[in-house]
Amino acid sequence: MSYSLHTLRTLAAGVIMTAALGLPALAQDTGTVDDPRLVNPGMLTVGTGDPVYPPWMMNNAPESGEGFENALVYALAAEMGFGPDQVQWVRLTFEQTIAPGDKPFDFAIQQISVTPARAEVVGFSQVYYQADKAVIALPGSVVESAASFADLREARWGAAIGTTDMAYLENVVGVSDVAVYDDQIGVFQAMQAGQIDATVAAVPTALFATAVQIPDASIVAILPPDENDEGHGLLFEHGNPLIPWVDAALSRVIEAGTVDDLVSTWLVADPGLPIISE
Repeated sequence: MSYSLHTLRTLAAGVIMTAALGLPALAQDTGTVDDPRLVNPGMLTVGTGDPVYPPWMMNNAPESGEGFENALVYALAAEMGFGPDQVQWVRLTFEQTIAPGDKPFDFAIQQISVTPARAEVVGFSQVYYQADKAVIALPGSVVESAASFADLREARWGAAIGTTDMAYLENVVGVSDVAVYDDQIGVFQAMQAGQIDATVAAVPTALFATAVQIPDASIVAILPPDENDEGHGLLFEHGNPLIPWVDAALSRVIEAGTVDDLVSTWLVADPGLPIISE
């Protein structure tokens, strides 16, 4: 499946999620840079992480526009009528961003998964990206020759406790004996010690991991997204009246192919990698 089809599918899923979660209808889907709905009229105020990581944002500098998520924000801002100098960034922890209550931003972007539970206390746009999974392994691992989920189940797998990666291995691939570690660093250390053969991660996470955290390893195969993971959306204060305007602009950005282009620039692994889908 191509990334273009992924984007189309997540767009449709996001529209369904928007309706299912009772987000505001597109009755006020336009605005101006001085719109009173903005936290700071005249500026588009965007929340993100502290720090931020590549390839989502490069060099811990959201304002640079270098990276998938900050480039998307500047494209979205332009669609809404804001110039680059009219975008201001607010840096928060992930926990602060997803917590209920008042927000110091118009919306936030930080690889935030859309979930019904979160939607009870915050607002969401439609989904703008859903990642494939990547198989990460050291040279010589048995998974290098895998061609099916059945082959993958023959390997020794590890994942961090409570993560979507662990759930993916158990529920999608069907691995019954995943070795559990406290965090991803522990998983990589176990791989280097020969205790496990491989792990999985979202493709962007895997790109960063194999470039920085465990450079001896590589992505050896691509797996399909988890259908139970709705994907990433922009996060708003619950009931924020900006949602229709931002969501309509985001739809136009997606339809123009901008998200596909940004995925191809920042989030794509080697196109020659094998794809294992069943």
